[in-house]
Amino acid sequence: MALLIKGGTVVNADRSFRADVLCEDGKIVGLGEGLEAPAGAELVDAGGQYVLPGGIDPHTHMQLPFMGTVASEDFYSGTAAGLAGGTTMIIDFVIPDPQEPLLDAYHKWRGWAEKAAADYSFHVAVTWWDDSVHRDMETLTREHGVNSFKHFMAYKNAIMCDDEVLVNSFSRARELGAICTVHAENGELVYRLQKEIFERGITGPEGHPLSRPPECEGEAANRAIRIAEVLGVPLYVVHNSCKQSLEAITRARLEGQRVFGEVLAGHLLIDDSVYRHPDWRVAAAHVMSPPFRSKEHQEALWQGLQAGMLQTTATDHCCFCDPQKRAGIDDFRKIPNGTAGVEDRMAVLWHHGVNSGRLTPSEFVRVTSTNAAQIFNIYPRKGVVQVGSDADIAVWDPEASRTISARTHHQNIDYNIFEGMTVRGVCSHTVSRGRLVWADGELRAEKGAGRHVDRPVFASYYDALKTRAEVLTPQPVVRAKAAE
Repeated sequence: MALLIKGGTVVNADRSFRADVLCEDGKIVGLGEGLEAPAGAELVDAGGQYVLPGGIDPHTHMQLPFMGTVASEDFYSGTAAGLAGGTTMIIDFVIPDPQEPLLDAYHKWRGWAEKAAADYSFHVAVTWWDDSVHRDMETLTREHGVNSFKHFMAYKNAIMCDDEVLVNSFSRARELGAICTVHAENGELVYRLQKEIFERGITGPEGHPLSRPPECEGEAANRAIRIAEVLGVPLYVVHNSCKQSLEAITRARLEGQRVFGEVLAGHLLIDDSVYRHPDWRVAAAHVMSPPFRSKEHQEALWQGLQAGMLQTTATDHCCFCDPQKRAGIDDFRKIPNGTAGVEDRMAVLWHHGVNSGRLTPSEFVRVTSTNAAQIFNIYPRKGVVQVGSDADIAVWDPEASRTISARTHHQNIDYNIFEGMTVRGVCSHTVSRGRLVWADGELRAEKGAGRHVDRPVFASYYDALKTRAEVLTPQPVVRAKAAE
């Protein structure tokens, strides 16, 4: 069935303009004023509203086995919740166990994701190294549409990468035309601080941020950036939460390095006072890594987003309910790390970004959709409203409001970190693959309707990297033979 969105203002990352949008067979096939609806077409009246590219959340963890439990949100419930908030695609993570073949883990995650209601793709984590990992990285890029590899610099004695693994994996990614991503926290320091703080008698959630100070994140971000610089590989630093990591990214970008930064909606809006809440349940519900920081870091992150030093916004959506969090009732180190947000990211960013004058509507589109599509090489298939692109669209009512609550959200978790926040500017309709899946409060998500999105290697920035490498290729000194 065709779908016609009439009377709205299309907002892309580069410009805004009045236009109707016609969708057929999962694609945008018409764009202009006064379009006629084909016979039998479904109509959406977008008068007084914006028509945006569907949101892309480049950092989620659906159904993740972690810290002795499994995230409560699966690929259907999580993507359905995203659709209710205007997010039409997620990029999740395949995380192999130590010594688990990357391809085995990838196929396991692909099986879990078959129930997704919206489109999805995967970063694949490199958690160990041998010749099989070297081979599997090529197979993933050549045959399975993977163009990004994740590296955890935290979680010692589990999935943490040391520098040897980073160097091997970064080098291989460069050969394959993939981008490297890192969770930047110094795992050795975190491990030591966790032990010291616990032994001091601080066992509650307030110990969590104390064991992961901003300096640990800044050091790891800088180390990963410098390794990537030496090896000539592009780098994407996930969930930057503090000034120190932002400063490392800013310095590298000002030096001309291909480094990209991501910030979570939560890190922009929530401060570390939550960990001292008198209700253990509330404090533990906010335990995630890196932790929420003091207000000075939030302001710095907003400035980094406005300045273009941070390019994308995400959620790190990883849901654990209170009974799961209580595994750490006597030891903060055992509280499963994770919070939700896939449904609320776009609304809270519009309210606190666009309504405050920090972001224009086009800049909002850039940081919620277009930049992610370009960095991960799926633009213009995703991230723009234009003829030929996928019909993934959010119709945005800038005057409507709602109050966020766990009682009314669609996420499969018993707590919402934005609980009680009233936002002005919400998604009235969501279109996924040309189908109307959210309409005025009615969720029409269909299990299994989402599709895996292959992401080609050698994104456009690789051309510049290749040219730069050729220009800077060292040459041997030609010397006359020394006299005998």
